[in-house]
Amino acid sequence: MLRIKGGRIYDPERNINGQVEDICIQDGKIVASVDEDAPTLDATGLIVFPGGVDVHTHVAGGAINFARAMSPEDHRRAQAFIRTQTTRGGIGGYAPTTFATGYLYAGMGWTTVNEAAVPVLSARHTHEELHDIPVLDKSLLVLMANNEILLDLLDTGEHERAKDVVAWYLWAAKAYGVKAVNPGGVAAWKWGHDAKQLSTPIDGYQRVTPGDIITHLARIVDELHLPHPMHLHCNNLGAPGNVATTLETMERLEGHRAHLAHLQYHAYGGDDWDSMRSAAAQVAEYFNASPHLTTDAGVVLFGDTVTITADGPWQHLLYKLTGRKWGNLDVENETGCGIVPYTYKRTNLVNAVQWAVGLELLLLIDDPWRVFLTTDHPNGACFWRYPEILHLLMCRDFRRECWNTFPDRIKQRIVLPELDREYTLLEIATIISAGPAKALGLNTKGGLAPGKDADLVLYSPNQDVAQMFSHPRYVIKAGQIVVEEGEIRSTPAGREIIFQPGFSPDVESYLRERFEDCYTMSFENYPVEMERVENPLIQSADPSGQS
Repeated sequence: MLRIKGGRIYDPERNINGQVEDICIQDGKIVASVDEDAPTLDATGLIVFPGGVDVHTHVAGGAINFARAMSPEDHRRAQAFIRTQTTRGGIGGYAPTTFATGYLYAGMGWTTVNEAAVPVLSARHTHEELHDIPVLDKSLLVLMANNEILLDLLDTGEHERAKDVVAWYLWAAKAYGVKAVNPGGVAAWKWGHDAKQLSTPIDGYQRVTPGDIITHLARIVDELHLPHPMHLHCNNLGAPGNVATTLETMERLEGHRAHLAHLQYHAYGGDDWDSMRSAAAQVAEYFNASPHLTTDAGVVLFGDTVTITADGPWQHLLYKLTGRKWGNLDVENETGCGIVPYTYKRTNLVNAVQWAVGLELLLLIDDPWRVFLTTDHPNGACFWRYPEILHLLMCRDFRRECWNTFPDRIKQRIVLPELDREYTLLEIATIISAGPAKALGLNTKGGLAPGKDADLVLYSPNQDVAQMFSHPRYVIKAGQIVVEEGEIRSTPAGREIIFQPGFSPDVESYLRERFEDCYTMSFENYPVEMERVENPLIQSADPSGQS
């Protein structure tokens, strides 16, 4: 039991905006009251938020492990975590190791993360790494938009069979939701091509187009009643002029829920790299009128990082543009992966536009319940730099200081200088906690009402916003103090949240035959065994269609 007394509460779900209230905790949950003699934590003058929820990050599995291996230079200069009686050893940097990932997230007040891209073939490894990330609750999304068996079914119009196949793959991976990366483009990459036009059949298929994959997968996710909508990495990521593809994609999603991942990378105007400019205003205008959509910003910050994505064609292009190290993985007939270390430079026109676009989207999208803070870690920047972004969102003068350092040729290509909006603390609590929890369908996260998980963070007020959000006074996970004054006090194991969909029993007979053609692994050895998922929390759809 614990009573948190006298804190200033920011709870977007109940629209509580700095009201002084007590919070009572028992058995890992927030409750209405506790015994009078319960231990008390004096929070007088402190700011109390729900624990942070990261809707889109890359923290475990083959891709981030590949990125760690490709970045030894970063390990030499990164923050080191020395083993203590409480913590395990680890390395920070732009691709932190598993234990360090948990310490760094918890150290900022984040308590739940969603690993956004996992091939089923590497899901077993991903679960093992997720188990090694302490404190945090975790979920993962399984990659489906370039799976050969699924695309074959869509090509022949077998929607019901395709739905069963998606459901089976989801459960085989012990995943929470479905991710679509460059639909059709990664399949085309196996032929040395890409899929840039939504209406053009992809290589190797007669009829199915990227647009078909998008609409069918969104429909399948809705029909399976998954808590989180289809999580979509649009075609033409990072390309000048890709705003046209993004707008067409949003049109095709009319009537279906969808989450648009790292929208910053899909909001560019111009015809080539020399003419690239922000198209954030066009994207935000359409998005604001589309209540069925949510998004995360994918903000870019200047400095070194490593880019990782299942979008193999884009990573090859980035390698050709930069000449940096490049790694490519072809995940059999499921998906792919590319790795390129990268440096975002303030003096680079493209990078400066990217930096501005992420902030512009967060400032131009009206509803903080539908746009969330991410950097697409580690692609735009490392997650532990989130406090820098919060400073930029809350302080107009600080933003002005930053963009005033740009030359005029860059200022003319962005709209950030025209934006005076400053986020409030309640809006910040929404974009880092309540909003992403709702979008993920995690109904016990993101709030401070009785019945919610006792995941919360207490900050000391500070005019230096970045400092305040970088160093919470306390972080509490499931009712247990895990961080106090910047020190890790305990490292409880988090839970893995998975979804169990329904599917026709005969789908396994169908898939067993197809595996002989499409996989080197046997059908029996393919699914992740339930015993490999540590501390599982299983959700499923009830007969009314609610998860």
